[in-house]
Order: sequence, then C-alpha cells, then structure tokens
Amino acid sequence: MADDDPYAGREDDPYEWLEDVTGEDALAWVRERNAETAARLTGVPGFPGLTARLREVMDDTSRIPYAGRRGPHLYNFWQDADSVRGRWRRTTLEEYREERPAWEVLLDLDALAEAEGEPWVWDGCLLLRPDFRRALVKLSRDGADAVVVREFDLDTKAFVDDGFHVPEAKTQIGWIDRDHVFVGTDFGPGSMTTSGYPRTFRRWRRGVPLADAEPVFEVSERDLCAAAWHDPTEGFERDFVARYADFWHHEMFLLTDHGVPVKIDVPDDAGKDVHRAWLLVTPESPWLEYPAGSLLAFPFDSFMAGDRTATVLFTPDAHTSLVGYTWTRNHLIVETLTDVATRVRVCTPGPDGDWSHEPLTDVPPLTAVTITDTDPDTGDEYFLDVAGHLRPSTLYRGEIGRDREEVKRAPAWFDTAGMTVRQHFATSRDGTRVPYFVVGPDAPEGPTLLTGYGGFQTSLTPYYSGVTGRAWLAQGGTYVVANIRGGGEYGPRWHRSALKAGRERSFQDFAAVARDLVDRGITVPSKLGVTGGSNGGLLMGAMLTRYPHLFGAVVAQVPILDLLRFHRLLAGASWIAEYGDPDDPEDRAHLARLSPYHNLRADHRYPPVLLLTSTRDDRVHPAHARKTAARLRDMGHRVLFHESPGGGHSGASDHEQAAFNEALMYTFLWQELAAGSR
Repeated sequence: MADDDPYAGREDDPYEWLEDVTGEDALAWVRERNAETAARLTGVPGFPGLTARLREVMDDTSRIPYAGRRGPHLYNFWQDADSVRGRWRRTTLEEYREERPAWEVLLDLDALAEAEGEPWVWDGCLLLRPDFRRALVKLSRDGADAVVVREFDLDTKAFVDDGFHVPEAKTQIGWIDRDHVFVGTDFGPGSMTTSGYPRTFRRWRRGVPLADAEPVFEVSERDLCAAAWHDPTEGFERDFVARYADFWHHEMFLLTDHGVPVKIDVPDDAGKDVHRAWLLVTPESPWLEYPAGSLLAFPFDSFMAGDRTATVLFTPDAHTSLVGYTWTRNHLIVETLTDVATRVRVCTPGPDGDWSHEPLTDVPPLTAVTITDTDPDTGDEYFLDVAGHLRPSTLYRGEIGRDREEVKRAPAWFDTAGMTVRQHFATSRDGTRVPYFVVGPDAPEGPTLLTGYGGFQTSLTPYYSGVTGRAWLAQGGTYVVANIRGGGEYGPRWHRSALKAGRERSFQDFAAVARDLVDRGITVPSKLGVTGGSNGGLLMGAMLTRYPHLFGAVVAQVPILDLLRFHRLLAGASWIAEYGDPDDPEDRAHLARLSPYHNLRADHRYPPVLLLTSTRDDRVHPAHARKTAARLRDMGHRVLFHESPGGGHSGASDHEQAAFNEALMYTFLWQELAAGSR
C-alpha cells in the first residue's frame, strides 16, 4: 500500500460520493469527464470513419445468425442497422440452410421500446417444453442485470395479459408446466442475499398473486443465491434445488414428491449435473481417489442409493484440461484444451453401463471449436463452430454418427495478408510457463496490444474479431492474448493458484508475457498497450500500479478496482470467494496490497489511462472507474474517462453505442502507442 497516500485503506474515502450511481453531483462529474474524453478523442482525424467501419462489422447482415433448436424451429435474436434493439425470431432447418433464410419475427424490441417508452434490452427467454408455445421473456432496462419477466404466447405473438409477470429484479425463473413455475426474485425485505440475488424460491401457480406463491427452498442471506428448477425430460421428470454458498461451492438437492430436499452427496466444490439416467461430476479437489479436473459418470439412481462406482470419462494431465460437455439425446460431447488447443470427442453410454469414446472432429492448429447448440431431448443433432484469430467462423451442423454439413460461414472483415498466429510461452516469476498468442504482422518493435483476464476459471481461446481486426490489426498493430493463471486453461489448479492472496500470480504472469514480448523483439514498452474488462479491468489496474514501466497505455473497461469496498457495491459480495473478504482482517491485508485504487501514488510516473464504464452496470459498480479516474486526475496523472448511460456490464446496449466505445478505445491506443512516446 502506498505509504504517502493519506486515504489508502481508510473508510473516509474522499471520493465515496461518486458511489451514488444516479446522484446529481456524481452525474455532473461524469458529464464533465465524458466531454473531456470526447474533446480529446472524437476530434482525431479518422474517428468518424473508424466508428462507421466498426458499426459496419456489427451490423453486417452476412454474419452468422447463431440459433438454438427448440422443437421444429431454430430460434435467434438479431440486431443490425434496421433493428437497433433487435428482433426475436425463428425459422426451420430447411430455411436456415439457405443463404438468406426467411425468418418469422416473434417480438420486435424496437417497436416494444417505442410503444412503452422504455429502453428495453433483450436478456433471453425460456420456452415451455414440449410444445414450445409459451415463453418467459426477460427484458432489461438499458442492459442492467435486473430484468422484468413476462409470459409470451408464440401463437399470437403477444404477451399474455393475465400470464406470469415479475417486476424488475435480479430474478431467476423456470417452467414446471404450463400453469406452474419456480421463481426466485425480490419478494421484499430479507428475500435477497447480500450479493443481491434471490435467497428464496417459490412454486408459483397461475392465477395466484406472486406474493402468495408457495415457498420451496431458502438459503442464508450470506450465501450467494438459491436455485430451483424442473427437469421435464420424459421418463425422468424431477425437481432440484441448490444452495450456492459462493461462486465455487454449492450443494444440490433432489426434491422428493413431498417437497423434502435430499442432498446429492457430492463435494460442495464439485460440478454436478443430472441428465436422464446419469449423474456427471467434475471434482475441483481430489475425490474418491480421482484427481481434480476429472469428469466422472455415475448411474444416478445407484449413486443416490449409496453406490460410488464411477466411469472416468476424462482425466487431466499437465497440459490438458476439461473445458465442458454437452448432451445430445444419446451421447455426451466433451471439449478439452491441450495447451489452449481444443479437442472434441464423443462419449456414449452403452446398455450395460460401459462408455465408448471417439473423436468428433479434427481441429485445425491454433483455432477453437465450440459446440453452440444440441438437441438433448429428441435427437443427436449438434451445431459446431470453428474459428481462429485470423479465421472467420464456420458453422457446421451434424448428427453424431453421420457426416457434417457446413451451414454458415462468417465474412472476412479485414485483410490478413502478411499476418500470422503464433503461440509462445513466457516464464513467470515462480518458473511457471504461461502460454500466449501473438496475432499480426511479423514486424519488429511495432504497436502491440496485450489483453488477458485471469479469473473466475475463464479460458481465453482463439477467436475471430472483426472489430479488433479492422481497428488494430489492419492498421499494422500486433494483438496478443495471454492465458494467465486464474483462468481455466489448465483446469482447477490454474484457477486456484490465483485465488485470493494468490491473485498476485496472475499479475506476475501477465507482466512476464509483457517482458517476453520485449525480449523477443515483438515490441518495446512505449509501444505496448494493455486492455481488459471486469476482472480483466482489475488486471489492468494492477499493471498500472505495479508495472507502469512496462506499458505505454492502459485501458480498463467496466473494471473492478477498489478491493476494500467491492463487497459493499452492488453484486460485489458475490466475488468474496474469488478475491477474499475485506471485513476479514487476514484477507484485508492482501486486498490492501492488491487494490489498484488504494495503491495509486502521486509521485509515480504512470502511462496514460482510459477508463470505460456504464451507469447501468448493476454488477460492477461504476464507482470503481469513477473513483480511480478522480484520484488519478487529482494526483496530476493523465487519465481519460467515459461512462455510457446504458449498456449494463457489457458497456453498450446497441451497436451504435458499442461502436463508439470501441472507437474511443482504439483511437486512444493508437494515438498513444503508434508514435512510441508517452
């Protein structure tokens, strides 16, 4: 902690007034900072043209309309220049195969927003199985996590006047049958956890007031949240509830016919999933002599009767980890990573309980394969996306055991001539090898943009970005993605090594990649910029305060920066399992050392900083960025700040806002790095 900062670690934070999200003084300060940033960046020659080129990428009608099957239809939500807020729509497989499918529009959000005078943003829907004629539609006001839930009739294409309706809250809801749902929402005082999520779930019957719905399950106010859901799979109809103590520990229960929860006796830190006759477990710690990161299959009924005989479907090693799995009707598709390279295979349970294994597809080098959708109810259909940093997505459809067909191919949004993708490994402070991807021209010591995340077991695999391509790569810049600890690239050990006080390891990993880029002659510190969002914004704050000499510019988007008050701001309490508890003296010691906001110093020389956030972000409080910008300004450092009025945690609720934000970032970076000076 900075010993020359009189406010470091104190409760009388002089910038605490900026935590008043919609306070008059706070918003006046935001408007002033936004005006300064606009004056500095939007007048740069080429800014309007860049914004237009990025908007063109986002609005391009030839991009892939990813869809999910529900019954005979494929459903998609789509935004473009003619549908700013978007349209929920559907089509048939036969039409989807066409270059320009005919879509049936179910709900037009632009028309709805205009009719109701609300800035509605789509937040998804849940369709009622098996006929898919009713849906629970979730609508967010300007991109917030809190939603309004309304029942929708797909035959009439209208909301059901006397249907299920839940006022704005961080609601979790799901169908039981046509006349019943499980719902967790804000029922009044005491019904939400300190993290701001539902702590009680109820069974709600059509026609009954929400307040009178039947209580089913409840957790402690200090827990992260409760959950309840119904599995309508024919022949395997079951109800489940769960208690999430935090991000990494949860208990799962089977509800008996009398509503009694019976615990599924699996460790709280393990993943658990029940599908038809099978219980799948992914232990995060060694269990039953199986290593952490394994994938285990148990016959569910036998397990509940006490049998612990498992079939091992995957075992990790030093280079390979489990990414995830997806069920079809008769098969399990398993995705793994080997040094951040994707592998996909099919596991099939046999009639005697044995499982067979075979590869699903060959994967090109330095690309990623993702299962985007399956049909777990009635068939073995799957949709598979293949993409790389310089390879636009190709979407395939297949049925396990049959040939695949290419159904969609994304356009190429920038010229990749002369560009390559390389993977290197940096050596971190403790000797750990850290992989990273380098994308762009083989030009020495050029402008380079490095990004990373390093938290919440999130893996950064290869992907194609038309925005990054047009705004950075096509201008001659190099783009780098670091796979640092805290992510999931090497399974539970990679994540757990950077939890709480171990978060320093992810910071050291990222700094090691920065040094390695310089050692390899790819760039120099004055031309090396960094960017990251949310937890990645925390990473950027750490780079600013700990390694300012390694970088020429820093961008943090919707960042977490105040590690001593994060648990008191919006959903921040839900991250205690990741970072530690500021109210625990032992945790507070390391949080004070790690907190970027509290380690800013007036006598340090920092690279220029751009902070981006949203007034409507009800997950990461905008005060993290606001307060950090204010302190940097008052200390005399170079900092720009922009706060979007909407957009929630994504920072943008439509393509116009998103293109503007991206143009701000890339213009700032190019201005600071292309000349190689501070």
